[in-house]
Amino acid sequence: MSAAKIITAARRSLGMSGRPNPITREYAARNGKEYLRAAWCDMAVTYWARHSGNAAAVLPGGDRAYTVWHVDDFKKAGRWRAGTRSAVDRARPGDIVFFDWGGSDRGGSVDHVGVVEKVLGGGRLQTIEANTGDAVRRRVRAAGVIAGYGRPAYASGWTEDAVKDLPTISKGAKGSNEAVQTARGLLLARSHPEVGTRMDRDFDATMDRAVRAVQKWAKIETDGIIGPDTWSVLLRVH
Repeated sequence: MSAAKIITAARRSLGMSGRPNPITREYAARNGKEYLRAAWCDMAVTYWARHSGNAAAVLPGGDRAYTVWHVDDFKKAGRWRAGTRSAVDRARPGDIVFFDWGGSDRGGSVDHVGVVEKVLGGGRLQTIEANTGDAVRRRVRAAGVIAGYGRPAYASGWTEDAVKDLPTISKGAKGSNEAVQTARGLLLARSHPEVGTRMDRDFDATMDRAVRAVQKWAKIETDGIIGPDTWSVLLRVH
């Protein structure tokens, strides 16, 4: 089980539209034909969870088409976070985010659900949602309409845990810094021999260019700074 896998499953559905569709058909096959043309935002979360091997983590109460019951499942499991701005900034990719267009943080009034793809800061999330304009689309949502989110009990690998503990480094960092040495070794492994094999070299302009090349390839911010996103790429976490 992993957050990366459910995000990948959701991305595969981008552009799907109309109903019945593969998501509603699969849900209806298990739960009744009345779901073929029903609102399908939470059916999509169920579909992505099942197709990514994350059903146990994302669906603690089983298949869900009704968002209020899904919220209750996360609350009973002790894995619910209210949609305050500070809590939204602590969300993680793979969290299951619920919306209330009336602006309430009460789980009993949720209207819609999606999967967090990226945390943007400032109380904003980039999400993948189904049944938004009767299609699967990316959206950017702010804390004002976020009722809260469920934190699935994904199993994390050692690399995911390691990223949390690695410092942010950039041009000018000393070669005696173990993180600089680690980054240099990872760049060498990613076919950037120009950074050199002398591991105690400082984070210089050559290393900065190599980092930017990796960032550009990964389609993340090209700033030469090795922080969580860049460590994830170098360590191939996602």
